[in-house]
Amino acid sequence: MPQHTPDIAPTPGLPVTLAPGLRCILAPNPSSMTLHGTNTYLVGSKGLAVIDPGPADPAHLAAIRAAVGPDQHISHILVTHAHLDHSPLARPLATLTGAPVLAYGDATAGRSALMQELAATSRQDIGGGEGVDAGFAPDICLADEEIVQGDNWSIAALWTPGHFGNHMCFAIGDAILTGDLVMGWATSLISPPDGDMSDYMASCRRLSARRPHTLYPGHGAPVTQAVARIEQILAHRLTRETAIIQALKRGPADARTLAAILYQDTPATLLPAATRSVLAHLIDLTQQNRIFPQSALRMDAVFESHEI
Repeated sequence: MPQHTPDIAPTPGLPVTLAPGLRCILAPNPSSMTLHGTNTYLVGSKGLAVIDPGPADPAHLAAIRAAVGPDQHISHILVTHAHLDHSPLARPLATLTGAPVLAYGDATAGRSALMQELAATSRQDIGGGEGVDAGFAPDICLADEEIVQGDNWSIAALWTPGHFGNHMCFAIGDAILTGDLVMGWATSLISPPDGDMSDYMASCRRLSARRPHTLYPGHGAPVTQAVARIEQILAHRLTRETAIIQALKRGPADARTLAAILYQDTPATLLPAATRSVLAHLIDLTQQNRIFPQSALRMDAVFESHEI
């Protein structure tokens, strides 16, 4: 969830060189969930990979095309996950360039059995804050740790579910393009059934174990203290987990009630997102056998603590 906003915003549509063979173009879709907008990355010098083409915005599509020089072409289109701020331009860009779209899978790929059941049986679908690109379907489904090679570049695709079931990060040397898994300006929204806190924690630990030098997130500036930032996020989630357990020791509650208790300083407009985050923790704690729902596990379930 959002924590702070840097004072200086980059200019939408203007390519910025971040490292040799890596440029970023900001999409014009600022919001409380996207900060200044979505980062679209261009990898390579001649045959280019475009990572996260972004929202369905003709101006952004034009900006991507304008960034391709006369001696360059787009050979691959990679998508971190199927949220409306990351994937919708993939198909129009593929149609214009002939480049294939690569991702882990469609918008429901990668969900755990528990999340599939929750989606099927819930009377209330609270969805994801950024909106799901339900029609997204890649031309090529990438396996975990599959290597995608292009014109003098190589990208390792890492399946990193948690923020979204089909979420992938893309490693280039000792740098990782992290989509919405890890950002410097905010913690990622984990919203069941598309988000899964158990998977999220595991994915963050996996990235930390790789000891990356720099993270290039889907929103916000590059993160140069990469491992420290990931460990900070993990510690924050564990602190939130402890606070939820302590609140449940005072009596049973549902996610909405707990969010109102734990996020008292959060603006009312962000409380729905806070509720989704709390629910994700509640489901994870249930899987750890530390709490249990009083009825079947669902979006509005009331939970009790096992702990004294």
